[in-house]
Formats: sequence, structure tokens, C-alpha cells
Amino acid sequence: MRKQTIFLIICLSFLVTRTAHSLEDSECFNCHAEVDQKRFATSIHGKNLCTSCHSDITEAPHNQKPGPVKCGNCHRVEFQIYHNSDHGKAVAKGISEAASCKACHGDNHYLLNYRNPLSPVSRKNINQTCARCHEDEKKMDQYRLTQKTPYKSYLESVHGKAFLGGEEFAAVCTDCHGSHDLHSPNNPESKIYKFNVPKTCSKCHENVYNTYKMSIHAKALYDGVKDAPVCTDCHGEHDIVSISDPDSSVYAANIVKTCSHCHASEKITSKYNLPVDVLDSYMKSYHGIAYQYGSKFAANCASCHGFHDVLPSSDPRSSINAANVGRTCGKCHPGAGDQLSKGSVHMNPSVSKDVIVYYVSLFYIVTIVLTIGGMLFHNFLDIRKKLRSHYEKYVKNSVAVRLSRTERLQHLILVITFITLVYTGFAHKYPNAFYSYPFSGETGSLIRKVIHRVAGVIFIFLMLYQGGWLLFTKYGRQKILDLLPKWRDATDFFALLQYNIGWRKERPRFDRYNYIEKAEFWALIWGSVVMVLTGLILMFENISLSFMPKWLIDVALVVHFYEALLATLAIIVWHFYWVIFDPDVYPMNWSWVTGKITKHQLEEREEKKQ
Repeated sequence: MRKQTIFLIICLSFLVTRTAHSLEDSECFNCHAEVDQKRFATSIHGKNLCTSCHSDITEAPHNQKPGPVKCGNCHRVEFQIYHNSDHGKAVAKGISEAASCKACHGDNHYLLNYRNPLSPVSRKNINQTCARCHEDEKKMDQYRLTQKTPYKSYLESVHGKAFLGGEEFAAVCTDCHGSHDLHSPNNPESKIYKFNVPKTCSKCHENVYNTYKMSIHAKALYDGVKDAPVCTDCHGEHDIVSISDPDSSVYAANIVKTCSHCHASEKITSKYNLPVDVLDSYMKSYHGIAYQYGSKFAANCASCHGFHDVLPSSDPRSSINAANVGRTCGKCHPGAGDQLSKGSVHMNPSVSKDVIVYYVSLFYIVTIVLTIGGMLFHNFLDIRKKLRSHYEKYVKNSVAVRLSRTERLQHLILVITFITLVYTGFAHKYPNAFYSYPFSGETGSLIRKVIHRVAGVIFIFLMLYQGGWLLFTKYGRQKILDLLPKWRDATDFFALLQYNIGWRKERPRFDRYNYIEKAEFWALIWGSVVMVLTGLILMFENISLSFMPKWLIDVALVVHFYEALLATLAIIVWHFYWVIFDPDVYPMNWSWVTGKITKHQLEEREEKKQ
């Protein structure tokens, strides 16, 4: 009885299956006229019945809506691979934008073989198919992919240009990323996972891969060193361009920068105990200097170490092995022979390396210090004597008071604070400059900040004191009146210009304070106010941000820097000339020390003796 029951069930199942597939396509087309029968017939599924995909339809017409087509019923292997991919997992999570079978292969009723040039997944069309999603920045932005416009970058690459030029085997998306088996580059199963990249590229660049496999870089990679460079680290990814293109990362003029990403990285050199001075020593060498001047023929990293076949110098196959150096260097220096191996290429003289060069350098450094130091000391004594003599003559010939003792003290404090603020300020702005060395390191930076702020506070008090002195003393108020701009200043300016270019025979006589000094005074007042206000905003940044927008803080920073630069240049170009380098007063106008001016200076002005 049991056997009969089983046999009956099998027969009924066969009958149901037979009935389900007995529907002819013509019966379906009677209702579904929207499907183009001719196009369907020429599709890759044209010989299949409609019910091959719509297996839940058993009769026509039917009332129920067909369920979703399950491509995996026939394409089991492809579906399993796709199901484990990033696209497949996204579809399983219900992400509607994720690439499904239909999204890539096209309309279910008109599917074409991938070899057909009209198929959206043919080599001719696959790039545009992928770009429909991956070039849509708005759609892709939510998924935080590594590149926003990969297709655009690809078209500008050597692969993209070859593809556009009709090169049949030019690399397309699926050659590198795979088709159904797409994975994130962080997934070890991905074709573009760090450790899989060389093998992926080898599908086209087999000879290069075979060379790379022997290199120190490949050895490190296959030993599990993730920092070891692979193809994309040097050549790029979607934006790979020809090595003859100046934009290429492996172009002759760029190769040093590319290699430096690792070999000048403190993290990598310390982690793997690599030499830390290779870039610095190269840049100081003859080759490095020529390279920095833009020479395309100067030897770079690859010229000596090789490209894909980089090996340590201890390896007999290495181009920089002692036995091979002569031949390597001989490519540019024919006839040099083995003499080039008797010395360092990356020279960094020390007591343990390049000893002879080190001691010769040391000898000259000591010689220069002693020789030039002796010259400086000798000339210091001479100028000291002459300055004293000049000062005594200046005092002897001084006839009128120019600056009171209070003014001279103010000027002295101003000189000290100004120089201090300029030095510490520019040291902060340019921490790598040679003059910033005393403030290097965390402690030095703190010291610089304290000195700058203390000098700033002293400068503020000086400005307030000077303002009070000018406003609340009779002498000060007279100073302000004397320093106010007048029409005469404009006429004096043009008169002096005419005299200096030879259009006027006599030099004009100035008022007690001429336009040169007035310009300095009012520039000092203006600059002091600007520097103090912007300095306080920056000093108390957190308080400032409580009521000021961020952009206003940025403006204050810019103004503070450029106002300081303007003031410094004005002092050097304008003030120093008139009080030091002017031949009439050289080597110095001593009035800032004595408070008086000479008879000659008095004759140039309409100023009474005081």
C-alpha cells in the first residue's frame, strides 16, 4: 500500500510539472503584447518557454501576479557567487539601488550573450553599465565608496584611452573588479584586495608580474607585510596614465616623490628599520640637485634600484650590488667602472660612515668658524672704535633737543618689544625656518608663546602710556599738533622728488617733522591698534568664538600676519634707510640715544633750538 501511494505521488508530481510547462509562449503573448516576440526570440533565452522563468504560472489566463524571477534556479553557480558579493548582500538586505541581475544584464525578456556587442555586459558596454550607478555621485555618496567619479577617472587613464581607441583587450571594470564576485577592497576575497592586486594585474601584465615576484617588495608582501607596495601604490588605480605622461606618478620627474611616500615616511622607516636619510641624502647629492631643478635625465630612484625588480644591495642580482654598481652607473657614466663602488651614493658623512668625507667636512667647518669668526672680531673692534668716534662728533655738534628722555625710553621699549614680537611671531608662522630652531619641540614652542604674549602685553601698556602722555601732557599735545599732516607735507614730497631726479637745484627745507616722520608715526599708531585688537582676538580665541563667527577669527589671523609683515618691511625699507643707511646720517642717527640733532640736520629744517 505504501509503495503504491509513493508511486501515485510521483505520477501526480510529474503530471503537475508537465502541466506547468505545457503552456506555449503564444498563449502568454495573447495577453502580454508588450513583450516584443521577435526580440525575445533572438535573446539568449529565446528558445526557453515563458514558464521556464515564471514557473509559478500554470495556466493562461491567470489571476495571480507572477512572483519574482529567480535566476538562480538555472544559474546556480553564478547566483551563489553573486549572493556572497557586496551587490548580492545589499540586494538581500533590501537595498533597492543595489545592482541586481536585471540591473546589469538588462531587460529579462531581451537578454543577450555577454559576447554580443549589444549586450550591456559585453566588453564594449560594461564600463557604461557600471557607470550608471557608480558615476552617480548623489546615489553613491551614501555608501561612502573610495572614489566618487571612477568612470571619469578611468576614461582619462591609459586603460580608458585604449578602450576609447577601440583596443579590444583594454582593461575594463570587470577585468580588475570581477563580475559576479565583486567585493570591497578590504575583503580578502576581492580581486583588488591589497594582497591580490599583483595577481589581478598579472592577467594582462604577466611579464611584469614575473619580474615583480622576485623583488624585495613582493617578498615582503607575500610575507604578510601590508605596507609593501603593490602595482596600485606606485601606478595608481583608476587614474593610471602612461609613464611618458608628466602626470604619471612614475614619470621620471615624479618617481622620487612616489618612492618617498614609503621611504621618507617616519612610520614605515621606523616600523621596518629602513634607512631614514635616503631622501635627504639623495636631495643633497648631485643627482638630487639636478632633479630638483627639473632635469628629466638626472638619475632617480628607479635609475639605480630598478622598477619592478627592486632588490636589496646584498642580493647578487641587485643592480646596486657591489659587483653590479659599475655596470648600473655605467649606463650614464660610461667608463666609470668599479671606482664608483668605492664610496657611498646616499652619502651622509659621520664618524662611522664616509669617514674621510666627514673629517674633511669637519676640518673646513672649524676653519670657516675660526677664520670668519676672527674676521668678525677684528672688524667688530674696528667698527666699535669708529662708532664711538662718530658718536662723540655727533654729541659735539648737537645743538637742539629732538627727543625728551621720556620719548627715548618709550622708543627703546618699542624697539625691544617690536623685535621680540616680530621674531617670535614669524617663528610661529614658519616653524621649519632656520631662525625658528631655538623654539623647536614642545618646550620650545611653549617658551615662544610665552615670550610673544609677554612682549605683546608690554607693547599694549606702552601704547596706552604713550597715548596718555600725548593726550594729557602739554609737551605731548604739542607733539600731536606738530605731527598732524599738513598741505606742506604734500608739497615737500613732490619738491624732494624733483630734487632727487634733478628737476630742482635746491633740496627743500622741511618743517620740524617732515612727511617721512609723520608717515611713520601715524603708521605706528594705526598698526599698533590693528595688531593689538587682532592679537587679543587670537589670544582669547575661545572667548572670541563665543560671540564671533569662525570666519571673523580667520580674518583676524590673516590681518595679524599681513599687518606684521607690512610693519616689518616698512621698518627695514623706510625707517632703517632714514636713520641708518642714509649717507647723511650713516652709520646711525644718534638722536634716539642723545635726544639731540646736529647743526647740519637743523639747517635742513625750520626748527628752533630748544
